[in-house]
Amino acid sequence: MSEAFRALVVDKKDEDVSVEIKNLTLDDLPEGEVTIKVAYSSVNYKDGLASIPNGNIVSSYPFVPGIDLSGVVVDSKDDQFKEGDEVIVTSYGLGVSHYGGYSEYARVPAKWVVPLPEGLTLKEAMAYGTAGFTAALSVYRLEKQGLNPDMGPILVSGATGGVGSIAVSILAKKAYHVIASTGKASEHSYLKELGAAEIISREALRPEKIRPLNKQKWAGAVDPVGGETLSYILTATQYGGAVAVSGLTGGPKVPTTVMPFILRGVSLLGVDSVECPMEIRKPLWERMATDLKPDLLLKDIGQEVTLDELPDVLAKILKGKTRGRTIVKIQE
Repeated sequence: MSEAFRALVVDKKDEDVSVEIKNLTLDDLPEGEVTIKVAYSSVNYKDGLASIPNGNIVSSYPFVPGIDLSGVVVDSKDDQFKEGDEVIVTSYGLGVSHYGGYSEYARVPAKWVVPLPEGLTLKEAMAYGTAGFTAALSVYRLEKQGLNPDMGPILVSGATGGVGSIAVSILAKKAYHVIASTGKASEHSYLKELGAAEIISREALRPEKIRPLNKQKWAGAVDPVGGETLSYILTATQYGGAVAVSGLTGGPKVPTTVMPFILRGVSLLGVDSVECPMEIRKPLWERMATDLKPDLLLKDIGQEVTLDELPDVLAKILKGKTRGRTIVKIQE
């Protein structure tokens, strides 16, 4: 295929960054064993950072962002995949050091590719995307630590974001009592629809003074926020509880003490979806297509935009003006 196809290209000249839809050919794509006709991608906070100066995501320009994609294999030099296979690619270097999913065609290493599980459509896969996989991985890690619904409430911070929304839905489906935290008073009904049993304000997780230990409130937490929010969450986690942290929108520094860890046996679990090994990644995607799959994945959590609308959406996610998951329809 030599004809041109469309892609969102970020370019940088001095300190000026441009974000435009441009025409590329297969010769413009990076090396890889599997070439994919992209059907859908999605919008993540990291994608927003890739579109601005000093976002510390992209190191060389021009570049095609998009850390998620789903589509159909059109060529494969690896025997694991053949033409016509429906596949998912998230994480690794996609959209960071390797041209990403905001393109009608993509070429990637075979070791990054996950076969689309039965029970999941290409569109639903991108309603999940990296954020959904991170939410599922957070729940997986908490349950590996021994967490179960009988132990008490589970907190989800940043609950209207991509990770938070899907975490609320997954936990509710598994019969946990979910406490959702948000700074958006207008989204309470949305969180209730997802399955939240209680809703608290974002400010409730950021008191003026964080004591070494606070009243025990939750058995565990999914925290994509980090920073001082994580500091407080740890102080209010029950004895033997665990907190799965996956983000730093609240900042990278966590001012805390050893008290929750040595006096209450609290565990802090780091969640990394980027380099998660395939022996965990593939089975977890299978579960995301079956027993973890929220009933409202497309109806309430996911909303669709086109490639042409994408620049505006990237700006909105950086301002905290999105909710749930934004799916990007690349082509039919």
